[in-house]
Amino acid sequence: MSETSHVNNKSALTYFIADLHLAQNRPDITACFLSFLKNDAPKAQTLYILGDLFEYWIGDDDNSPFLLEISQAIKALTVLGCKIYFIHGNRDFLLGKRFAKQSGMELLPEVTLIDLYGTPVVIMHGDTLCTRDVGYQAFRKKSRSWWWQAIIKSLPLFVRRKIASNYREQSATATAMKSQDIMDVTDSEVVHCLEQYQSQILIHGHTHRPAIHDVKANNQQAQRIVLGDWYEQGAWLKVTPDSMDLMDRPFE
Repeated sequence: MSETSHVNNKSALTYFIADLHLAQNRPDITACFLSFLKNDAPKAQTLYILGDLFEYWIGDDDNSPFLLEISQAIKALTVLGCKIYFIHGNRDFLLGKRFAKQSGMELLPEVTLIDLYGTPVVIMHGDTLCTRDVGYQAFRKKSRSWWWQAIIKSLPLFVRRKIASNYREQSATATAMKSQDIMDVTDSEVVHCLEQYQSQILIHGHTHRPAIHDVKANNQQAQRIVLGDWYEQGAWLKVTPDSMDLMDRPFE
């Protein structure tokens, strides 16, 4: 278990985002994210990025102008005093220390317990909660192994790009064939996670179904907060000491 304490004093405001799936072929998402970093995020002391910031990640040695623009924008936010934390998603789990340092982000374990204004809150990407998606969980286990990652990282950059492109097509096809129930979280896994970390609030992304769910864990009421994706609009969770609100903004 990892526990991080972040008591915000700057403006008593924290943002959570996930599932932006930034890619060069979606300039609308990129523009919305850059606007968010410039106009909204500076108001907060802390920004948590809970995975799938990018549509795919083939290695920190990818020095494309697109990624450089994103890293510079994130770094500019940290210069303004906003602390940024990153948890890997199922699309960008290969993102490493090099890019994180370049962007000014701090990498967190895949499940992290934070102190949010005095309240213990569990944060994660959320893919591990979808235990009914057996095929994906098998791939996840393999792709997180040291040997698999070592093999992938040893390949030339252009080969990794091709592999990533093929995987995206295969993933889209597989997803279209799966039921919505299979791709959603398993309720018992949510309860287990909350009870393991002795928390009453879980924040995650991955399912692209923004909502605040009431659940029961540790023999009392609890909440599961799901972050929205950025496919059709910008989306984030705005947290103050007194409120938690899911926000969204149409693309301009």
